[in-house]
Amino acid sequence: MNIDMDMKREVADNHKAAQAAWEAAFYIENHLDHAAYPEEVAPPEQVGFMVHTAPEERYYPCSEKMYQAIMGRNASDFLQQRYREVLERILYLVDAFIEKEDEKDFLKALIRIKFQHETRDELMIPSRIEKRLFRIFLNQTNIVDPYLEEKYLRNQRAVQVLSSKEFKDAFDYVDLSAMKRPPVSLGRIRDNLNSLELQRLFLMTGASELWQGESCMLPDKEGFLDIFSRPLTGDVKDLFCFLGVRGESFHCSDAGDRKKILWLANEAGEIIMDLKIIRYLARLGHKIVVSFKGEPIFTKVDFADVMEDRVLQQALETARILGDPEVSKNALVDILRKEENIIVISDGTRENVNLLLACTTFARAFKECDLIISRGEEQRRRFFDTHFQFTRPVFNICTMEGGRVDILHKPAPQDVIRFSHFDLERRAKGIIGQMKDARENGMAVMFYSGIIGSIPGKIDEAKRIMTVFIDYLRTLFARTFILNPSQYYEPGMDADDLMYMWEIVQRSGYIDIWRFQTYEDIAETFTLLGEKVPPEWVGKDATYSTGCTKEMHIAMDVLKNNPEMQLMGPPAEKFMRRKDYGVGKMHDKKL
Repeated sequence: MNIDMDMKREVADNHKAAQAAWEAAFYIENHLDHAAYPEEVAPPEQVGFMVHTAPEERYYPCSEKMYQAIMGRNASDFLQQRYREVLERILYLVDAFIEKEDEKDFLKALIRIKFQHETRDELMIPSRIEKRLFRIFLNQTNIVDPYLEEKYLRNQRAVQVLSSKEFKDAFDYVDLSAMKRPPVSLGRIRDNLNSLELQRLFLMTGASELWQGESCMLPDKEGFLDIFSRPLTGDVKDLFCFLGVRGESFHCSDAGDRKKILWLANEAGEIIMDLKIIRYLARLGHKIVVSFKGEPIFTKVDFADVMEDRVLQQALETARILGDPEVSKNALVDILRKEENIIVISDGTRENVNLLLACTTFARAFKECDLIISRGEEQRRRFFDTHFQFTRPVFNICTMEGGRVDILHKPAPQDVIRFSHFDLERRAKGIIGQMKDARENGMAVMFYSGIIGSIPGKIDEAKRIMTVFIDYLRTLFARTFILNPSQYYEPGMDADDLMYMWEIVQRSGYIDIWRFQTYEDIAETFTLLGEKVPPEWVGKDATYSTGCTKEMHIAMDVLKNNPEMQLMGPPAEKFMRRKDYGVGKMHDKKL
């Protein structure tokens, strides 16, 4: 009996190991593993800006049904159908854009060979195969963007629709007799008009027949009114309340709040309707970050279109174009503070939604915004047909059969920890208040900079070392207020948050003595603890810390305006080994 139990346990262990290996292969073969592709795939900390995962859980950029089909390792009809759809889309490209038969035959054969190779083990996500096949098409043909003219034409048609007298007459028309409860005050009239305008604009996003296809006809006024009478379904109240728009049939308690919105652009033509909504929301006081695809992908609008399509250029003439794919938190917060209410960025990808491959600027925008608005069916699958939750509320606006526009809402989980720049500034002001009070009471103010996160996995130990040593300094120095940065760290804070908060404190002008940690400080601490110095701490000082390196640059800058500030610790010229945090990490990206 024991032998049988051992054999069953061994079989179970083997199955578990094989399944874990299959999952690892899934991430590697799909080029979604950060360890294997560190330059392409975002580190877990950056993904954590966007996806709220459980401990040890790995995010995957596909629907739950797709992931289970791949993990099930059986010949899935669902998976094979999706693979065939990908192949058909790419072969259609060949037929549509290649004229010579011999070139067409060669390219189709090459694509089929690559397709058979990639789908043989049913390990690949269809969208990842599509991206690879699409790139083969582009590389072999030297076509930069096969749908460039089509996208421009759609955008031009959409602008003509919005500029038409028929649209304007219909959009301005109000039938008061059709209202259930006609407004009886100016405030109510304003609320109802805002709600009605927004509903009509959302319904226009579903009227793709006006700009897409061979026979686009401009409707008359009655035709537009028919579009406005289509159903707007789903979580309409949730979205309108987030946007501070009261409706005829619902009340929003937080109406009037200004929001920062990340809007994920989708199809050409449709984007012109989106921008009409976005400009309307900007007039209400909201700040909107519009994200375009990083590279061409069929008829999706991409960042190059923003720079080259004169229709889009005109629609975005007052927007701030942010081309840096790795903008820092401080720079992004500064941009969000400026007068421009519309900011344009790239997500850095050639896929509908892939948060593992998104650029740093996109991830930071996701983190800084209050809500995400996604567009279309493909984006809906990635955000809603999955068990994953996200760090911000996500909405999706999608056109359904018959032109109905449906809105879905996935709230952010309640246990998400968020530190907005307002929260961090409030904390900084509280610390500055303590420094000011100490000064007024005749005390000297010392700021102590030391290693906290630069030795991976040793944050708690670093905080203990710093606290023990600062407590010791307090016994030595009379009438000295010593700031211990490690006591202000809170769970959920990343390096971006901490550096943003501390820079405000450090530039306040209230620091009399700025002391940087030396190895002698660390050795003295372990002597006080009655312990030997562990090997990972031997020889370490503030020059090893990424944060301290950045703080030394700030200290040298502060000295220009406050030359009486005393600087203690390693010489400034020795702070050169640590350059940049890994995004979201507490230590240098080289570590």
